[in-house]
Amino acid sequence: MEDDAPVIYGLEFQARALTPQTAETDAIRFLVGTQSLKYDNQIHVIDFDDENNIINKNVLLHQAGEIWHISASPADKGVLATCYNKTADSKVVTCAAVWRMPAELEPGGQESPEDATSPAHALELLCHLEPAARGSTACIAWEPAGDGKRVISLADNHILLWDLQESSSQAMLASSASLEGKGQLKFTTGRWSPHHNCSQVATANDTAIRGWDTRTMRSIYCIESAHGQLVRDLDFNPNKQYYLASCGDDCKVRFWDTRNVAEPVKTLEEHSHWVWNVRYNHSHDQLVLTGSSDSRVILSNMVSISSEPFGHLVDDDDLSDQEERRLEEKSQEPPQDSVVATYEEHEDSVYAVDWSSADPWLFASLSYDGRLVINRVPRALKYHILL
Repeated sequence: MEDDAPVIYGLEFQARALTPQTAETDAIRFLVGTQSLKYDNQIHVIDFDDENNIINKNVLLHQAGEIWHISASPADKGVLATCYNKTADSKVVTCAAVWRMPAELEPGGQESPEDATSPAHALELLCHLEPAARGSTACIAWEPAGDGKRVISLADNHILLWDLQESSSQAMLASSASLEGKGQLKFTTGRWSPHHNCSQVATANDTAIRGWDTRTMRSIYCIESAHGQLVRDLDFNPNKQYYLASCGDDCKVRFWDTRNVAEPVKTLEEHSHWVWNVRYNHSHDQLVLTGSSDSRVILSNMVSISSEPFGHLVDDDDLSDQEERRLEEKSQEPPQDSVVATYEEHEDSVYAVDWSSADPWLFASLSYDGRLVINRVPRALKYHILL
């Protein structure tokens, strides 16, 4: 099926940071940040033209340093945040800043892929999220449903809640908390829950996962040994408020119910190396993407723990007798979880996977060699979910 063929885009530098442009719900757009020690780093703004199956791109200069993490504002298409390396007093620290893209990059102003001669635009620095003497910033998470003014950053063992003031040009530290305990405690990643009025954040440090209440900055649950080795990534189920996915260096993907953290609800063991990324589909939460240093991207159909384990919820009044009988038969079969597809277009570690904000059936993956691949959910599964 020609339509399901992947579309591949190559960056000239190594890269590990990828995000969809969250506030953009019409155009299929991803942002990719590069990691070069020699040259000025870049953010590639990737527009995917679904009808013609081609990629248009714009390149923005990110002269501050190599990009380790990138996230886009949920409310303003032009605003994004990066975590990047900087050398200070012969030490490398990871800093965080909020940037604005040039206005001419707003929809409609793309270059064609062949137009390599046009100059790169520079990003406008809005503000630094500098945790004074608090160490390196691992990641930044925007409040998902807000006006783009509240941001969490994780710096070493500190979780910091920022309020971005007028047009994001200033960041005020609203509250913070720290990990207490022995040893080198360091956050690796964090995600903001879209549920509970956006009052909860989950963080990972070493093999543990913790939930935090942003109103009190206190820990509300803790999964001590969530994975056998380092936890790399987390994601909340968008439709089931207590469900959380995690992945890590033990090659496993685990699903948790945060009300009962003694055991995972489900464990996947499909990858053969560290799992760097796990992402729920924003609309159909049975679809889960994972990317790993085994160079593979795996799409799983976790229907048994999804919000629609037996297909779509339908009104009984609208069903004929025959349809009702068919539904009853179907509901007696236990739903089967399965691996839908394994994507092997990458030749290097896949550090990031993410769904498009504009098209729920489309996703991108990024490997360290700078290869970005855009893929679609197989058509048969798409129709099976929809019909």
